[in-house]
Amino acid sequence: MTRLALPLVAPDLSAFARGLGRALKARHPQHPEPPGHSEVLNLIAAALGHRNYQALRAALEHESTARPSGSAQEDPAPATRGAPAATALTDNARKTLGQFDTAGRLVRWPVKYSVQRLAMWVLWTHFEAKRRYTEREVNAILKAANAFGDHVTLRRELINHRLLARKSDCSEYWKLAPRADEETRALLRAWRERRSA
Repeated sequence: MTRLALPLVAPDLSAFARGLGRALKARHPQHPEPPGHSEVLNLIAAALGHRNYQALRAALEHESTARPSGSAQEDPAPATRGAPAATALTDNARKTLGQFDTAGRLVRWPVKYSVQRLAMWVLWTHFEAKRRYTEREVNAILKAANAFGDHVTLRRELINHRLLARKSDCSEYWKLAPRADEETRALLRAWRERRSA
């Protein structure tokens, strides 16, 4: 069986090392023995901001197939360039990023409320400050931003989370500027990095 060589590029080596160190320290009280091969792969993937090794591998394989033929050896960095620094992201933030596909669409409505809340912040980035939107424009943006076909829930939740506001007759919507907590700011930085990669 041929072994697939996967390039490993950490956007911030120091942050990667700190994240990996924290993960190893956190597992030590329950598992004082060294981690096995599969667990090490999962810890490395998590330190790069992926759910697990399989998610990292899928992202790398997707990147390599998306590149033109013959370019795989020229620049291995894009495969992991969008991976956020692990220490900056909480588990919920990592889970939130995992709810979005490579096109940047929310693939399902998250079950966990804390992940729903963070996902709303990501959708909030699709709107411009100081611009007034019609309901039709809001719907069009949210239809393009999700893959499960429920823009109505997303619109309602953006209002409920006080990320968007609207007139009582729903004729106008606008983006609010609430203060984001540290977890949310880290998520939004990681989201911007992923989208610009």
